[in-house]
Amino acid sequence: MTYYFSKLLTMPFDQAVARVTEELKQEGFGILTEIDVRDTLKKKLDVEFKEYKILGACHPQFAYEALKAEDKIGLMLPCNVIVQEAGEGKTEVAAIDPVASMTAVENDGLRGIADQVREKLSRIIDSL
Repeated sequence: MTYYFSKLLTMPFDQAVARVTEELKQEGFGILTEIDVRDTLKKKLDVEFKEYKILGACHPQFAYEALKAEDKIGLMLPCNVIVQEAGEGKTEVAAIDPVASMTAVENDGLRGIADQVREKLSRIIDSL
């Protein structure tokens, strides 16, 4: 089982970040965190790295339902989406597969929630 969905886009990095953010919004997700990995590695290690952002996406209703079903599930939230340079003018966007990540949690009450979030994230990646 793969643990993510991904798509290679022929568009600049910043445009891909904006596009995936808008698509997430259309499906009811907000961005809680945005980690600029390139900038962080430069500041902390003084190394060069490709453009790479981690977007912490959250769908409030599904997060609420998951937290009611499993109070420690916050350890696995939010759903991460990455945007990274892929060379030759391409950018890759990938999202976690929540069904795969939930296999580590033994709570049948989470399966339906994970299935619904998976459907939304998969639709977002497909739409890019």
